Amino acid sequence: MIGSVAYINSVALKNPYMNQPATILLIAFGLDLLLGDPAYPLHPVRLIGRLVQLLETLLRKHCRSMKTASFLLPAVAASAPLIAYSLLHRILGDLAWILDLYLVYSLLALRDLLKHGERVAFALKHQTLDDARNAVQMLVGRNTAELDAHAVARATIESVAENFVDGFLSPVFWFTAGSAVSQTMEGGVAALLGFKVISTLDSMVGYKNERYRELGRISAKFDDVLNFVPARLSIPLVALAARIVSKDWKSAWRIGLRDRLKHASPNSAHAEAAMAGALNLRLGGPTLYPHGIVEKPWLGNGTPDATPDHIGGALRISLWCGTIAIALVLGMVY
Repeated sequence: MIGSVAYINSVALKNPYMNQPATILLIAFGLDLLLGDPAYPLHPVRLIGRLVQLLETLLRKHCRSMKTASFLLPAVAASAPLIAYSLLHRILGDLAWILDLYLVYSLLALRDLLKHGERVAFALKHQTLDDARNAVQMLVGRNTAELDAHAVARATIESVAENFVDGFLSPVFWFTAGSAVSQTMEGGVAALLGFKVISTLDSMVGYKNERYRELGRISAKFDDVLNFVPARLSIPLVALAARIVSKDWKSAWRIGLRDRLKHASPNSAHAEAAMAGALNLRLGGPTLYPHGIVEKPWLGNGTPDATPDHIGGALRISLWCGTIAIALVLGMVY
């Protein structure tokens, strides 16, 4: 193992392309498709989550104003991982590319998203409705106990579309932007890491309920800002991918532009609306959450009766969206 690392490192030092952000991104994308997201206690996102939990406890205990705490939480939560990354990068020296590759690979999450969608489709086709409800619960925050088969399929497609932006497209965008602006690998990884901290914060404290309305307000705003451009890039990506897999790419483009701002969130409806158009579905609508029903508007003009085949179409489109995004980055660089 040590000999293998030494050999790869010697190749990296002799070949400057190994240290280029686009090369690291391509290898990380391949590893993600091949291996999926590594599941272990020291995964960067899990460590960030533990840090957020610790900071929330400390801020609630020692900070008198939740408005002040709402600014401190993202500032400290982002600073700590970035400082740790900078220190490790200096310590590793010529081997720092291994850390960069590990972080970029760990912070892309396309294959696991596709696998979750496949599990729901399989359960709907070959198992019970309760199995499908349990499978979709891994993807969504809503109450799945009362969902019928069509609602389970719709929830899966909605989550795949939205999480494609949060879990893959935005990380790729910020890694690429950070690398381009700084002209360094470190700048790209730092931007990616910073985005992932904000995204994790939003998923943990970005709720408009009594407990988090004040504490999570700034984190949620930052998340909206960081996903703004990637969400809008998702519409042409979905349309192009839909054409490749012989879905309704014209409707993806038209419905995406028409319905992209129908959700309360400024970003969440973009990919969903485009996906609804591509699959000739209606997505969204009244949604049951643990705290009650949210009257979401419908996206698209098609049928609300989504099926496992529609889930399969959404997964193929998402895989092609990811592939196209990586190809565009490589094309711009090389």
